[in-house]
Amino acid sequence: MPDITWKQRWDTTLMPTYGTPAVELVSGAGARVVDADGREYIDLLAGIAVNSLGHAHPALVEAVSRQVATLGHTSNIHAHPRVIELAEKLQELTGPDARVFFSNSGAEANEAAFKITRLTGRNRLLAAEHGFHGRTMGSLALTGQPDKRAPFEPLPGGVEFYPYGDIDALRALVEQDGRAEDTAAVFLESIQGETGVVPAPEGFLTEVRALCDEYGILMVVDEVQAGIGRTGRWFGYQVEDVVPDVVTLAKGLGGGLPIGACVAVTPAAQLMAKGHHGSTFGGNPVACAAGCAVIDTIRAEDLRGHVLDMERIIRAALEPLDAVTGVRGRGLMLGVVLDGPRPGLADAALAAGLLVNQPAPDVLRLVPPLTVTETDIRESLATIKELLS
Repeated sequence: MPDITWKQRWDTTLMPTYGTPAVELVSGAGARVVDADGREYIDLLAGIAVNSLGHAHPALVEAVSRQVATLGHTSNIHAHPRVIELAEKLQELTGPDARVFFSNSGAEANEAAFKITRLTGRNRLLAAEHGFHGRTMGSLALTGQPDKRAPFEPLPGGVEFYPYGDIDALRALVEQDGRAEDTAAVFLESIQGETGVVPAPEGFLTEVRALCDEYGILMVVDEVQAGIGRTGRWFGYQVEDVVPDVVTLAKGLGGGLPIGACVAVTPAAQLMAKGHHGSTFGGNPVACAAGCAVIDTIRAEDLRGHVLDMERIIRAALEPLDAVTGVRGRGLMLGVVLDGPRPGLADAALAAGLLVNQPAPDVLRLVPPLTVTETDIRESLATIKELLS
């Protein structure tokens, strides 16, 4: 009987939602990973902006190992010190009146935010075209990508879409037919990740905040990809002097462990009441221990400053290239915009020993671990230059 390959095992056991992966990764350290054949890659994808401390970071390994060996799960019927500690850390980062709901993913964090908006007594939601908030039914309803929504309609109602970055169009939609008083929230990402790393235009976040204040509308900012140090700030929205009503987090918060958080910052924090929402695994002590380790390590190792240093190196190397029309984004959430579609570039990078991806045919997304070394960055840039030449 012939040996069964891992690809055959994958195809005969998993639903085909991701297709068949090209490689099977089995180990990693820092920003380097190794596949089942022993080949090493530099990881510029970080599990899609998840592995904020890279692979096998000692602080994360120690925190998770200690916690799982002490108490692995409690549910939210009982409290746990790591859960409270992580909530306090998030409160410190967002505002003293903030309240946190823990979940297991960004989609679930956005579901919680969706439910908060319903508790305002208004039922109209405005979300950005091309935005991405997840694939559960509620988060998908907020996602401004029709091809993702269409197979699952009808979705939860009341959502309308505005052109991202266009404050005049957003105002017109808010005020359309005198419906401003029915509008519960404006949803947006500070940087649209899945559509090709597109930051909000300068001033847009401030203008959205002012518009929401004018009509008593909640401003909900999805920081699932841009949050927790990835842009060189704790949150992507901090590029401007705004405070959202609700912030959603996941990905890099757990450094590789599944966790999401919906943080209500303003009086919106008081809308959820006992029995309104729940999650068996949300606020799991092991995942929360990981979140605490991530935040503490970002501080201790000054990773926000390091992120900005690495951004400067990347821009200096790639922006002058003839094949590159620009590098957009902030920190280590960057989209390298190419001079035209280059299908298969991510596959070519994989063959050359780099993990990257293409959220659009003419965009290469770079979201490496926040801990990535200058050596790894410069080696990766040399490979990218060769591929683009």
